[in-house]
Amino acid sequence: MISKKQILDKIEKINLEDELPENLIEQEVNILTQGMKDEDVKKNKKDLEKEAKKRIKTGLLLNEFGEKNKINVSEQEMQAEIQKQLRMMPGQENIVKEYYEKNPSALASMKGSIYEEKIINEIKKKGIANKKEITKDEAEKILKTENEKQLKENEKLHSHSHDHEDKNNIKKTKPIKNKPAAKPGKVSNKNNKKIKKVSKK
Repeated sequence: MISKKQILDKIEKINLEDELPENLIEQEVNILTQGMKDEDVKKNKKDLEKEAKKRIKTGLLLNEFGEKNKINVSEQEMQAEIQKQLRMMPGQENIVKEYYEKNPSALASMKGSIYEEKIINEIKKKGIANKKEITKDEAEKILKTENEKQLKENEKLHSHSHDHEDKNNIKKTKPIKNKPAAKPGKVSNKNNKKIKKVSKK
């Protein structure tokens, strides 16, 4: 989880040579402001445009990497994801199937999520491990900071919901797996209880 956040943070800092088209920024802002009041949109216009540009840039760079590395999402992978969602909603299988059959945008969103995950995993594979010895306290501080960042990011996504469907439709959300926090490596009794932290570049 931490390495994915670090990868996306690095991508966001890359400068693009070309300016982003205004109509593309406007479209992304419209997505970000779904369900928001007009007064809130006006008040947060600059922040919304900044977030929109960041999202577009990240998407373009990830897509470029995906194309160069011939990453694709197969029909089997799409079906596997749908089956996973069906298992999560017992008794509502027909509703879920009908939802995806009638909403091409929901399928496109799912495909995009799978595509992004595959790209991130490929970046991780190509990354070079940077080993550094740190103390247990330092490791705990890093994990705490990253968890706080993740919470803030989740709150931001909550406030700018991407949901395009009304209350009568099923909301398509990516299931969040509750993973335990990464445990530091073995603590050595020698050398002031130092541990190894491995991160991806």
